[in-house]
Amino acid sequence: MSKLQIVIPLYPDVTHLDFTGPHQVLSRLPNAEIVVASMGGVDIEAEGLTFSNLADLAKVERCDVLCVPGGLGTTDAMLDEAFMAQVRRLGLGAKYLTSVCTGSLILAAAGFLKGKRAACHWAWRDLLVPFGAIVDESRVARDGNIITGGGVTAGLDFAFVVLAELAGETVAKSIQLGLEYAPSPPFASGRPELASPEVLAAVKGRLEPLAQGRLDAVRAVAARLEAAQ
Repeated sequence: MSKLQIVIPLYPDVTHLDFTGPHQVLSRLPNAEIVVASMGGVDIEAEGLTFSNLADLAKVERCDVLCVPGGLGTTDAMLDEAFMAQVRRLGLGAKYLTSVCTGSLILAAAGFLKGKRAACHWAWRDLLVPFGAIVDESRVARDGNIITGGGVTAGLDFAFVVLAELAGETVAKSIQLGLEYAPSPPFASGRPELASPEVLAAVKGRLEPLAQGRLDAVRAVAARLEAAQ
């Protein structure tokens, strides 16, 4: 029996927890192979950590599950036509299309989310709209074969949803116990509706310098995608 192949495409300035969290969970999946790849197999630096020995994304023949992480580099990744061509190629043959955080913007830019519900980091979820996607504020959203997680840490909950889909709830629960995944955060401040006005304003202020550039990129990519269809 051939192994289930899960491919995680990386790009510069990816958020490492977006893929290392799901990788940790999904690596426990029986009879599965996880391929972490970059363009040309080059090392990827992610917030002070360097990931090496990566597969060449263009040489990955196929996958059953495509899992796209997000990060500050999402904007440049969407504009990288060579990278997007490989995401599109692999996604067209995948049984499941999945993402974490702003990875859903990359799925959308590849043309996979038009008319589909999808989650994204709360600060950027409205950028799904120009691609024709339906914003879903859930921590994990499911629309057919598309499973998307919200911001960063939602990647863990997302991974268990994917795991249950691939191997059943009993396997997923067993792996959850083995990893002792029983979150109990010290602060109720992990979503904008839970955070205090002061904390929310501070975080929005830090993200504001990125907003216009990311919006311009989304509009450009969405227009290019529309013209190609």
